[in-house]
Amino acid sequence: QVQLVESGGGLVQPGGSLRLSCTNSGMKTGFTLMGWFRQGPDKRQLVAVASSTGSIQYGDSVKGRFTLSRDSAKNTVTLQMNNLKPEDTGVYYCNMWKIGLDAWGQGTQVTVAS
Repeated sequence: QVQLVESGGGLVQPGGSLRLSCTNSGMKTGFTLMGWFRQGPDKRQLVAVASSTGSIQYGDSVKGRFTLSRDSAKNTVTLQMNNLKPEDTGVYYCNMWKIGLDAWGQGTQVTVAS
């Protein structure tokens, strides 16, 4: 069974950095996509996602500030967030996907405030 465990959220001042990590603590499997989403007013919005081919897609608002990395064998995905802005505040969810399986973490709060 797959279980995603997230860590690394918290409170940081504008311009600061945080690092979010997510690991599948259950049975390891080959995910096609691994990434992070942020809860928006209506739906979860893409922050960054990495495919098994190595390509990475970032949301427009985080390009140049956030860096995503994945370790497929360890089922781990990490989001390095630099130069954080107040508008980055929200609940961040880890996601790992393959055909027939769409797994989500419990969410971790990121707050950017003075």
